[in-house]
Amino acid sequence: MLEKFFGGGKLEKKALESIKNYLQIFISAQECLKNLFLTENLEKSYCIENLEREADSVRREIISTIYEGAFLPYIRPNLCAFIEITEKAFDFMKICAFEFRYLNKEFYQTIKEEVLKIANINIEMAEILYRAFQSLMEKNNLREKNLAIRIYEKKVDEIKLDLIEKVRQKEVTNFWEGKNIDEFLNALVKISDIIEDASDYLYILDISLK
Repeated sequence: MLEKFFGGGKLEKKALESIKNYLQIFISAQECLKNLFLTENLEKSYCIENLEREADSVRREIISTIYEGAFLPYIRPNLCAFIEITEKAFDFMKICAFEFRYLNKEFYQTIKEEVLKIANINIEMAEILYRAFQSLMEKNNLREKNLAIRIYEKKVDEIKLDLIEKVRQKEVTNFWEGKNIDEFLNALVKISDIIEDASDYLYILDISLK
């Protein structure tokens, strides 16, 4: 199946292995962010930057391999878009980690439960995305995995409403503290949006291969 739809050359195999590696790093970054929120150990915030640099190196390798001629021409645009959109999630994770360093720790305790729920959901979604890519390579049905990611994203939206309500109940008189809270929470909930978009690109690929 893999050879029939993706081509069985060295470039294709190299790119596919690199994409799997990239998605594994993506999962590790989600886990790193969750551990930061759980332990509140600020030293853990720097692992996101390290993993992002590692992922960026792999991403450049993937794109380079595709431009060298890997895969059929009609597959390349969506495959590149899939890789590039997940890069945006790394950007939001970096913002989360950075803003967390300056977050009012007393205030954080009031939202910690919801933040950890979202972090756990993001890990689940990243793992499903990885399994969805494996299914694509094996030419299995992606529909259920795509649906599961959509359901998880809706859960994040529901938790976001609870977070907004808690923030409204807090009197924030310092502009920079308010900006810090806003940027942290916006970046946190954007991660699930990006994973959903990435899943949609995989689903488009799946349909185009039929």
